[in-house]
Amino acid sequence: MKFLLAALNTKYIHSNPAIYSLRAYVSAEKRGHVELAEYTINNSVSEILADIYTRKPDVIGFSCYIWNITMILELVRELPKLLPQTPIWLGGPEVTYRGNELFADYPGLTGIMVGEGEETFSDLLDYYLDGGESLEQIPGLCLPDGFTSPRELTDISSLPFLYDDLQAFENKIIYYESSRGCPFRCSYCLSSIDKKVRLRDIEIVKKELQFFLDNKVKQVKFVDRTFNCNHDHAISIWKYILEHDNGVTNFHFEVSADILNEEELELLAGMRPGLAQLEIGVQSTNPETIGAINRTMNVEKLERIVARINAGKNVHQHLDLIAGLPYEDYDTFVKSFNRVYAMEPEQLQLGFLKLLRGSKMWDRAGEFGICCMDKPPYEVLYTKWLSYEDVLRLKRIEEMVEMYYNSNQFVHTIHFLEKTFIHPFAMYEALAEFYEKNGYFIHSPARGYRYHVLLHFAVEHDGEHEAVYKELLTYDMYLRENLKSRPDFATDLGCFKDQSRTFYEKEAQERILLPDYEGYDSKQLSKMTHLEAFHYPVWEAMQGEGAEYSEEPTFVLFDYKHRNPLNGDARTVVIE
Repeated sequence: MKFLLAALNTKYIHSNPAIYSLRAYVSAEKRGHVELAEYTINNSVSEILADIYTRKPDVIGFSCYIWNITMILELVRELPKLLPQTPIWLGGPEVTYRGNELFADYPGLTGIMVGEGEETFSDLLDYYLDGGESLEQIPGLCLPDGFTSPRELTDISSLPFLYDDLQAFENKIIYYESSRGCPFRCSYCLSSIDKKVRLRDIEIVKKELQFFLDNKVKQVKFVDRTFNCNHDHAISIWKYILEHDNGVTNFHFEVSADILNEEELELLAGMRPGLAQLEIGVQSTNPETIGAINRTMNVEKLERIVARINAGKNVHQHLDLIAGLPYEDYDTFVKSFNRVYAMEPEQLQLGFLKLLRGSKMWDRAGEFGICCMDKPPYEVLYTKWLSYEDVLRLKRIEEMVEMYYNSNQFVHTIHFLEKTFIHPFAMYEALAEFYEKNGYFIHSPARGYRYHVLLHFAVEHDGEHEAVYKELLTYDMYLRENLKSRPDFATDLGCFKDQSRTFYEKEAQERILLPDYEGYDSKQLSKMTHLEAFHYPVWEAMQGEGAEYSEEPTFVLFDYKHRNPLNGDARTVVIE
């Protein structure tokens, strides 16, 4: 008997820990009856159908989320035509709260595993292997005739470790769970339903973290909904990764920043740059909105803590906003954006409310006048406070923020340019209008050409500083990569050939600025690094400067062997 557990991930680098956890939880002798199959949403339904049919499973189970449910339901529609005797099961947050609808629309569906699935799946596997008790006697199921008895919450310390064999996760993000549940009641989130926070035994956690460290896993992404809701648990983990840092592995945590305590902040301050990164859900800074979504957040304290972490220049911070929340209109969202933008995170995600079945926001959608799409991901179309036209404007601005801020490719240029607008949001708003006017949303410029587009926009808005923008963009470009083709807006370096040759010949002999390039001659050094001449001190743009012209150029050396672990920028040396 073969029970096939299938997952459709958004990208190849992602994995689905749910199906691995289900398989790991069953007894060793029965584990051989469980086969896993991972696809991506970029595979066609026909490709997935063919692969599943070739595997000839006796039972099929799908792990369902908002990003894959549409394709999975297509498979549920088609699979009974090819495998008419094969039971089909669904599980995951996207199907837990819509059983009646699914059974009515998909007669080939056998059942749904509700909530946490490890023990339920184990019982279900026993049923198919041994022909044991009837399905109605297994807790945690939704069947065409209704729900069986509820399943007790799982002791997560009893869950087996998923990653004894890392071969299946080569070149993929590793997801790790040290707690389940969330103490907060955010009305848009399904995690608020599971109010009881359960912690994995800390000694087990340390042992498993050491496995990742020993194997020099590139990134471990904690899926805990609020990692620091239990301070002792968070401190124990941060102390461990700090004391056992291997210099390679990065750990990602979702935290509530305004409840970080002094000990946690001190631990973060002592971490190697790139050891930890934080994702912080701000969502809104509008007090009325925060109250309506059942959040408790001290925005002033959040600002102070984010600034303190930023000051250490060693922890990547990712801050989130959600458009479409109650009492948030276009103007208040602009205020939320500017306030969070001023916190200077490495990434600022501008997201849109998704109305999830089972959430309190779903229940109150009528009260708030929230209209969303019927199909996943159920994204907001408009609310009492935000029109569809406003949503479309914010969508275009989101693209600009993603392209020109979150990419970290235009940091100095953007910082200088935003000072010429009344506030940062106005710049992204104007940039979106520029894209719309020139048809760039339809014909999206390639990554390299986005520098030219930004230059045209900057000159149109602030033409008197055209020469500054050209040097700013040149600086930003060379920070990211050692270009093979020089941009046409960059200064002609022909007249500086002698200075460049002299510099590299001297460096090859003395190794003053490039001590790690031992064994390379001057020509090799000039190809492996880059020396650029600037008439404006554009590297000072982050301090609000960079517009004072100097007849005598200053040279900047870009060292690509050493990069900033937070943003990937090359090391730079200003040579007077």
